[in-house]
Amino acid sequence: MYLGIDCGTQGTKALLVDENGTPLGRGYAAHALVERANGAREQYPQWWVDALRDSVKQALSGTPAADVLAIGVSGQQHGLVVLDAEFQVIRPAKLWNDTETAPENAALIARLGGDEACFKRFGIVPRTGYTVSKLLWIKEHEPENFSRIRHILLPHEYLNFWLTGKIYAEYGDASGTAFFDVRTRQWAKEVLDEIDGGSRQLARALPELLRSEQVIGTVRKEVAAELGLPLACVVSTGGGDNMMGAIGTGNVREGVVTLSLGTSSTVYSFTEEPVLDPTGNVAPFCSSSGGWLPLVCTMNATNVVTQTLTTLGKTVSDIEPALEATQPGSDGLCFLPFLNGERTPDLPQAQGSLVGLTANNFTTANLIRAAVEGVSFGILNGLELILGGKQADVILVIGGGARSAAWRQLLADATGASIRVPAEAEAGCLGAAMQAIYAFGHFTGHPQSFTEIADRCVRSEESNAAIPIEERRDAYRRAMASYRLHLAALYAVTL
Repeated sequence: MYLGIDCGTQGTKALLVDENGTPLGRGYAAHALVERANGAREQYPQWWVDALRDSVKQALSGTPAADVLAIGVSGQQHGLVVLDAEFQVIRPAKLWNDTETAPENAALIARLGGDEACFKRFGIVPRTGYTVSKLLWIKEHEPENFSRIRHILLPHEYLNFWLTGKIYAEYGDASGTAFFDVRTRQWAKEVLDEIDGGSRQLARALPELLRSEQVIGTVRKEVAAELGLPLACVVSTGGGDNMMGAIGTGNVREGVVTLSLGTSSTVYSFTEEPVLDPTGNVAPFCSSSGGWLPLVCTMNATNVVTQTLTTLGKTVSDIEPALEATQPGSDGLCFLPFLNGERTPDLPQAQGSLVGLTANNFTTANLIRAAVEGVSFGILNGLELILGGKQADVILVIGGGARSAAWRQLLADATGASIRVPAEAEAGCLGAAMQAIYAFGHFTGHPQSFTEIADRCVRSEESNAAIPIEERRDAYRRAMASYRLHLAALYAVTL
């Protein structure tokens, strides 16, 4: 048996599977969130550990935990965990959606020579939310804490550390730090030198990088005793939630597109070669399965729809009738859903806007549709950037938004692609478990490829598939064009 753990923003999930990806047990534990009006979003790493304990115990309930061979961990990307010389957490982790560091990100880009210089030197343009600006923020706002930094970790790496007592990194999650060269798969230490003045304090705090077929180590004796795991249970390198979500949807070969509709929204597609975008809109991340995973992320997704529903006194059950009762384009009503600022386009200080309100379109149903369309159009703009004018035939949709049949149909009609939903909803957990299967096979001398594992473990629910209705395509093209016009008018941004 294999255990996949996914530490997200809202909670930690655990999934126990056999070698064929068949679910044997599940668990979930929620996280609290420190959220301030200035854009700060933080969590204490101990909350993740506590949630891991609870979710894993649930998943293993009634199952012989001693049969677990390997564990893989998926974690929210970009978060910063800093440890001191005694391996103690120095301060709460700043998360992927923390926009308090926007000024530091802009200042760092300027010090490095601007967007174009960053792209030429490191293959990536830092965006607010990436890990690097959080380090500069600590230096400028908490110098005493900065002086204590001896180890720099990402969320999934911290959980690997708790499980094994060892600190390592891997290429996929490292790609989102902006102090990693995605072309050469090596740390870009000169970025950190710009922060610490060349003292090499931060460069020395970086973990060693491992490949996906390597393992971190075996679980600590204390962890094995608490969770009932065998001492021989190994922990794979794991990776960022998007990288594990890619593996969990079979996005380990070219031609597959995964779209995630969660608190944030992401879209990505595996490539054998890096896809480099000098604008920085497409993140040229490495995959955690050996290739690259060009990715676009928007910071506003299901949270916007949920908040809209709550404000209107509605629930998620009202999404279906609202979309069915209205037309593409919401009768001219356009919602720019930047409630948390935005990453793509790069507008960390942006605010949400309702544009085009009239006496005729100002209805509850249109407001709900406008929220869903605003979220959808934002990430579909990103998909067009990744595909570069090519047509996607099939898109695998995961996350909370994938549960809505009407939302899936909207995506199919807007893209002209068939929308499919993986049978296993927790793609991050499944991907982490599959990565554990992959690493365990190499560890024991019986290697399998990711495609072999994906062909065996990843299945889709054909009954939930949405086939595009061609007659609606032009209406969605017009609605998306209107979205872009309003975006350009308010923020002078084009995509």
